[in-house]
Amino acid sequence: MTEILVVGGTGKTGRRVAAGLRERGFTPRVASRSSARRFDWADERTWLPALSGVGAAYLVGPQGGNAAERLRPFAELAVAHGVERLVLLSARAWAELDDAAGLAAEQAVRESGAAWTILRPTWFAQNFSEDRLLVDAVAEGEVRLATGEGREPFVDLEDVAEVAVAAMTKPGHDGQVYELSGPDALTWGEAVDEIARAAGRPLRFTAVSGERNREELVARGYPAEFAAAVVALFEHIGQGRSPGRSDGVRRALGREPGSFRAYAQRTARFWRDQGRGPAAERGGD
Repeated sequence: MTEILVVGGTGKTGRRVAAGLRERGFTPRVASRSSARRFDWADERTWLPALSGVGAAYLVGPQGGNAAERLRPFAELAVAHGVERLVLLSARAWAELDDAAGLAAEQAVRESGAAWTILRPTWFAQNFSEDRLLVDAVAEGEVRLATGEGREPFVDLEDVAEVAVAAMTKPGHDGQVYELSGPDALTWGEAVDEIARAAGRPLRFTAVSGERNREELVARGYPAEFAAAVVALFEHIGQGRSPGRSDGVRRALGREPGSFRAYAQRTARFWRDQGRGPAAERGGD
């Protein structure tokens, strides 16, 4: 097979997808704003060099309300230059919230003319160890969010990456929308307790109002727009609108998804090594 493009290939999902492709004997072409092969959704001059000679592509799409406006011409360009298969990382929350921008981005890929697969994961378990917002909170010993007693079936990123690799390299995944979750719907307090047990550290979860959550995020230096958007997702969970387990991992891979407990045990050393304050490791798609 020709090379496989991994857009966002240095981020949380992308680097795992690239590693999974290498393990299976394929050649990933890693492209991102920070990689040797530069790719920027906002700079169309970077698109064609990334696509030349590629047979399939994994896409961590552009962020924001105009995502479809970027994805549509990119997908058309990809098909025009011989790309046969596109796998898009979306989110289960976009369907739950009937988010017009997120669903329009999916539609742009569906209408591209390429074989397509849409991945709709729940919240990543690895956000607790690779996303600044949660890493810093765990390092400081208290996670404060507007999720209340709402539950989330956190998905292991290793599962997401394995599904993406299968969708690009094996038959049977064209035209599929895979909603990807873990096996257990946990409250965020229960997730923090799992981390505390695995790491052998005292940690606590505190439920706060959406307004308080936004204020605290802005005080930490996050832009107000970002704080409002992420807290809306936390409140969505707090309202009990995201508890259900999805069957996408089993449908795609023929096995059950990995548990949050298994993830916490694998990651325990990282959390044991964290002191107070920001963690050294940063990640994000």
